[in-house]
Amino acid sequence: MGRGRVGYCSAAAPIPELSVSVFMRFCQLKTCRQVPGCSAGLRRGLSGVVFLIAVTLTAAQSAPAAGLSDCRAVETSLSSCPAACPVPAEVWAVSTRRLPGICGLPATAHPGVERYDGSSRRWLPADLGGIVAGEQPLVIFIHGNRYDPCSAKRQGLQLARRCAGLCGPANAQTLVYSWPSQQDGRLLKDGRSKYRRCYTEGYYLAWLLGQLAPDRPVVFVGYSFGALITLEALDNLLTAEAAGLPVSPWRQRPGETRLVFIAPAVRCDAFAPCGPYRETLDCVDCLSLTINSRDDALRFFHLLDRYTKVDALGHTGMPQRWVPAEVAYSAVDARRIVGREHGFPLYLRSTTLMRRICGDSYGTALDLQAAEPPPAAPLEAAEAQRPRPSRWAAR
Repeated sequence: MGRGRVGYCSAAAPIPELSVSVFMRFCQLKTCRQVPGCSAGLRRGLSGVVFLIAVTLTAAQSAPAAGLSDCRAVETSLSSCPAACPVPAEVWAVSTRRLPGICGLPATAHPGVERYDGSSRRWLPADLGGIVAGEQPLVIFIHGNRYDPCSAKRQGLQLARRCAGLCGPANAQTLVYSWPSQQDGRLLKDGRSKYRRCYTEGYYLAWLLGQLAPDRPVVFVGYSFGALITLEALDNLLTAEAAGLPVSPWRQRPGETRLVFIAPAVRCDAFAPCGPYRETLDCVDCLSLTINSRDDALRFFHLLDRYTKVDALGHTGMPQRWVPAEVAYSAVDARRIVGREHGFPLYLRSTTLMRRICGDSYGTALDLQAAEPPPAAPLEAAEAQRPRPSRWAAR
């Protein structure tokens, strides 16, 4: 399940917007130099564009991001969330950034654990037992590539605040799953490296999930690579369960499980009848996809795996017929709102998209047209929705 010659599942988050532009301009310049009829003026023009974009990238990388030097100020930088947004009751962070790479489900692990204190606006050391022993619904945010520790916690906290503001306070525990995805090296090399790391993270996340009570509702909010880590974790849990290992059962578990994927950097045939993650749908009650068919980063997804040249689910979507009838399913294309860029803040800034994402996460039926006018056409890939189970709302 999820293995074979695939080896890994690619993720498109590693290629940011400006870097994609640099790459494309470089290719144009290189091609122009090889064409005899290419004018010197055109070559100089292309060279100038590449130089200006490179300077912009260098300046952006050298300038400290907001909140990176002091995570205590993280909440004040949440410009996408009005001041009226309530502070979520419980926001936790689990970090595997200092854990080594592994190739199997660990017997034990020691990730870093913190809890956000709204009164002091600081992340304080905490114990993993506070997460595992909880009984309220657990919302797990798993970020994509090129996140440092503070930006991961900042966007996870922003997601929790946005959902609290749109859906109202919820008796839920929000967990930010922070994994080592900070930028390291060139685009393609960095992307392939993080792509391989996702498989290690699938084992660590499975180890954590295997300790949760079977009747506890869980929702995964996976952005880009986060969707791949989620599916790997569920796949590992099914394998461990079949092998008789002491993990909490996830196949047909009584607690409701939801997958909310935003621009998922997973192969597009993941849930096909013979797809690598088809069996993970046995663990799921609700599947929500927010794709972007214009995403320039996801367009290069097929380059991350040398063995499979498969497009990204977050770029092409998938047929509804692949989803079992008992799984509530919805899908939407955000291309007219997000455009060609790749970044979770772009989704956080859209009230239309956040109403959908938060509604799917916290079980509140919200009208997508209420707070933000639709584009010229409705959100693309018109939604195919089935009634959602009521177990989540009952808790």
